[in-house]
Amino acid sequence: MKKILKGKKILITGSSNGIGMYLAIHVAGKGGEPILVSRSINKLRIIKDIIEKKYDVPVHCYEADLADDQMWKDVLQSIFLDHGSLDAVINNAGVGKFDAVNESNWNDIEQMISVNIRAAFRATYETLPYLIEQRRGHIINIGSQSGKMATPKSAVYSATKHAIIGYSNALRMEAEPYGVYVTTVNLGPVKTDFFQNADPTGKYEKAVQKIMLQPNQVAREIVQTLFVPKREMDRPVWMDLGSRCYQVYPSLFETLLSSQFNKK
Repeated sequence: MKKILKGKKILITGSSNGIGMYLAIHVAGKGGEPILVSRSINKLRIIKDIIEKKYDVPVHCYEADLADDQMWKDVLQSIFLDHGSLDAVINNAGVGKFDAVNESNWNDIEQMISVNIRAAFRATYETLPYLIEQRRGHIINIGSQSGKMATPKSAVYSATKHAIIGYSNALRMEAEPYGVYVTTVNLGPVKTDFFQNADPTGKYEKAVQKIMLQPNQVAREIVQTLFVPKREMDRPVWMDLGSRCYQVYPSLFETLLSSQFNKK
């Protein structure tokens, strides 16, 4: 296996399961050093042991609640003290809760804003100066097709992902002159634990299970984009085409797809 990421230090948030866990595996498989961040430090240590035995590369683990901005800032500073520099940041951590706005819980709203937006902004704010100084690097932000095409019961979640897409688009233009790439990954439903919190009833997951993406495949494709000047990665392709059409004819699509949109 070609070690195209040999010696590259890749920070991955939300890496104790799902896409984040597979990102760590694929980074290590290509010779990179995963730097893993999650609230679940025990899970990270298990992943670390498995990866180090299989790929013979160092894996570094840090415990942080990304909803706590001060804690996250302190952990980022610790990472730089320990490693001196980074080569890439994958802002993968995210949470969602599917509720109508009038039925939502304010704590859920704050958590989505804190984890999905502020934590990604903080990671970028703290790491970008180093990437600019070394005049190379890559920031990958996990957005969502929901950030392009909002649906009922996902007002706040869609808004957070819309923010990530807009932020990334501006950041890309700012960072490009310094050799730093910025890529947004916009995904449809992925078969992870995300839906256990987003919709505990299981109704939405059941409704979309036939079209769900596999986290292992998604992670493999994301890692393949590292250090490639790619603007966006959109999956599945057919959903991306739908969201593009929606942006041109929003009223028409909201009418035609109302029953599909209301499956949450």
